[in-house]
Amino acid sequence: MTAITSSPPRDAGQTGAYRIAALLLGVGTLHFLAPKPFDGIIPAELPGSPRFYTYASGVAEVGIGGLLLVRRTRRLAALAAAALFVAVFPGNVNMVRLWWGKPWPMRIFALARLPLQIPMVTAALKVSRNS
Repeated sequence: MTAITSSPPRDAGQTGAYRIAALLLGVGTLHFLAPKPFDGIIPAELPGSPRFYTYASGVAEVGIGGLLLVRRTRRLAALAAAALFVAVFPGNVNMVRLWWGKPWPMRIFALARLPLQIPMVTAALKVSRNS
């Protein structure tokens, strides 16, 4: 007779949470390992040093990414991820403005980032609802 084993039940938001967490942990880490590209897209209109915003957003990304991995903090972390994706949108718009005179592949990359914010926000909201 063979015993049937089953894995512990998974909450509906776990897979999405892990995907968003991987993205945030990876990009957040890059803010510290290679900050210059991030500094370059911080809108000049913001007060203070671009490096402050690069590091602050890196801390937010790593922190939220870590909290998404824990089931108990996942719902709130997913809401924070959605808010973060909205908050960094002006930097993405600024990137388009700054890269408009660059070669067309760079312009396309910068432009493509803008509509990608929508599925990122909706995915984070879905994780929050399903956690």
